[in-house]
Amino acid sequence: MPRTSPALVSLPKATTTSRVLVVGDVLDDIIVAPSRRPSENTDTDARIQHRAGGSAANTAAWLGTLGVRTDFVGRVGVTDVQRHTQLLVNAGVTPHLSHATSEPTGTVVITVDGPTRTMLTDRGASAGLSLDRITDELLAGVAVVHLTGYTVLESRSPVAYRRLVGRIRAAGARLSLDPASAGFIREYRPAAFLDLVSGADLFFPSLDEGRLLTGEEEPEAVVRSLAERFGVVALALPDGSSVAGRASGPLTVTETAASRFVDPIGAGDAFAAGFLCGWLHSPSVALSSRKAVKVAAFAMAVVGGRPSR
Repeated sequence: MPRTSPALVSLPKATTTSRVLVVGDVLDDIIVAPSRRPSENTDTDARIQHRAGGSAANTAAWLGTLGVRTDFVGRVGVTDVQRHTQLLVNAGVTPHLSHATSEPTGTVVITVDGPTRTMLTDRGASAGLSLDRITDELLAGVAVVHLTGYTVLESRSPVAYRRLVGRIRAAGARLSLDPASAGFIREYRPAAFLDLVSGADLFFPSLDEGRLLTGEEEPEAVVRSLAERFGVVALALPDGSSVAGRASGPLTVTETAASRFVDPIGAGDAFAAGFLCGWLHSPSVALSSRKAVKVAAFAMAVVGGRPSR
């Protein structure tokens, strides 16, 4: 049985009845922690663990565990529908999974070395998720729709994303976006990505993603630059702290709540979930940032990107 710290017992619960719809990637993670630097053409001892993953599904699982009413839309291989459905239900999420008959569930091999990670990604069935699958029934009564950059960039065309944004606005919901991967953004081109997603109400970049998108180095400068395009920017930093703010007014700097570190996987996903949980209760950047760093600390204290149950 995994060891837990006292902090893991006090995960804050939501005090809101608002509903969140999360759309995007649901994958299987293979997490590799080598005992030493791997040598070529021979074996290297390593600890290898399998976990459910995917940035969007991770965020949904944290939201559900926090007590937020959460629906999730994603796509897996046909043989994994029941398994991934049950894992999401166990986290308090209502899943809406489509399946691919000719593609397996996406898989990521993640090599962890302290606070850094290297990811080899096969998106599999997740890459075929259609944004047009989001029904009006799912959007009805939703407070926030949360997407990841993976989902935006791998939709069939920018038109599908823009069409969904229009429907989100018509439904009276807020749009939340996590860029999710500097590598995917670099291939798409940072300026083109920003032009596509500008106007989201909530934006959750990592420091690497923020630097790539703005050309700025310092966290405060990154947030100031991005806040010209988004309603609220909440930048998660590698140590679990954050910088957040709007285009006008002072920035909110929140210290890390992490006291135990296992791996960095999913900390940004948990951060976004914590911020959204706080935001649904009260649209305060300071309050939401405090909740975000606390939930990110939980993610850093467990193996993989989802809550430990």
